[in-house]
Amino acid sequence: MMKILIVDDEANIRRVVREYAEFEGYETDEAGDGMEAVSMAKATDYDVIVMDIMMPRLDGYSACKEIRKTKNTPIIMLSARGEEYDKLFGFELGIDDYVVKPFSPKELMARIKAVSLRRHTAQQQVPERMTFEGLEIDMAGREVYVNGQKANMTPKEYDLLFYLVKNRNIALTRD
Repeated sequence: MMKILIVDDEANIRRVVREYAEFEGYETDEAGDGMEAVSMAKATDYDVIVMDIMMPRLDGYSACKEIRKTKNTPIIMLSARGEEYDKLFGFELGIDDYVVKPFSPKELMARIKAVSLRRHTAQQQVPERMTFEGLEIDMAGREVYVNGQKANMTPKEYDLLFYLVKNRNIALTRD
């Protein structure tokens, strides 16, 4: 089950996000300020953090900086500050998305799904080498060996072969 940290000093905002997230099947934790968020993010591996900017004790930007020192958890800023420079500053700090209040909870859930899917897909690592019935593909070097002999291939031939071997148990169309 995906776990989300919801950070906002307004209890009503946390409640709305929590209710929608739990309806989507997510597990949630809540923090009322940036200091609490940093502490919780260090102690728990969250799949996504949804965080306000304007909060007491430690603002969302500073909390993001602290979290980014040790974690690469996707962060979605949820803020009433909708100016371009606010968004750009957030992206410079490493946030993954920015949603302006007032917001659609359904859209926020879609954005949570999207950033977690992108992060999950990016983390799925392709092995450095693939072997298949006398065929060895070196992904880092983009080289192919057949029975130990290097095969000379064009980039397009390599891409096609890699695709076919990677999807060897799937019926493929010409498209």
